[in-house]
Amino acid sequence: MTSSPETSAAKSADPVDSLVLHATDNHVAWITLNRPEALNAITPDQRERLIQHLSHASCDPGVRAVVITATGRGFCAGADLRGGPSTGGPQAGERVAGERVAGEGVAGEGVAGDVARMIRLGAQRLIGAVLDCEKPVIAAVNGTAAGLGAHLALACDLVLAADSAKFIEVFVRRGLVPDGGGAYLLPRLIGPQRTKELMFFGDALTAADAARLGLVNRVVPADDLEKTARDWAERLATGPTRALALTKQLVNASLDTDRTTAFAAEAAAQEINMTTTDANEGVAAFTERRTPLYRGR
Repeated sequence: MTSSPETSAAKSADPVDSLVLHATDNHVAWITLNRPEALNAITPDQRERLIQHLSHASCDPGVRAVVITATGRGFCAGADLRGGPSTGGPQAGERVAGERVAGEGVAGEGVAGDVARMIRLGAQRLIGAVLDCEKPVIAAVNGTAAGLGAHLALACDLVLAADSAKFIEVFVRRGLVPDGGGAYLLPRLIGPQRTKELMFFGDALTAADAARLGLVNRVVPADDLEKTARDWAERLATGPTRALALTKQLVNASLDTDRTTAFAAEAAAQEINMTTTDANEGVAAFTERRTPLYRGR
């Protein structure tokens, strides 16, 4: 995997750069968590860097698909409870999205609203960045995905998992309520009853069982995970990028709207998409009986 010139030029001495690796190859942005000794538990600094990379991927025409993965034997063990607050949000005094986080960053201390603010500006912003990314996002889950780490994977548009991977709704083991959008994401993927089973008991779910429930698109041998993710991502990166973005918006919003609203959104998306170069190319290629060449515009 090689970095684009833009990626290479952007690299700096910031230590967070070594903890969240980033490279662009064949129009695919690879975002890699790189704290294997901590099972890639996410610190506030890493969280902000992830959000930044996803935001840049949305507006960069040179990026047409995104892969989120990790090094070592864990995908992500959740929020770093040692290096940051137990809620997975910003640290006390940190400024995020223009707001200052008050308090000590510890449950039970500070002032009213601190915990809710930390959740809103921390874990929820990260999951929102994945859901709102205008490019298709693939999770390549190489190992255990627990808590916020599981929700980071499940917020992605497609989920590939190594056969050794596990998914754990670990919150109940700590006496906590799930955060990072878990109670929003899981019922939409597997229904409320299965969601409650996972969240009430906190048992580890194997990759095979996660696929059976519909949380994972495909389980592959660990040695094949990167290749499969690359194949899928590069296939997406040669597709009609704006049509994929509009499709993602329609599907993500579908379970939150009624039929009338959904149909109106679909018609509006069609209207917007038909102004794109790729839509015109797709129709022309069909009539000319050739393979379309999409440019992401």
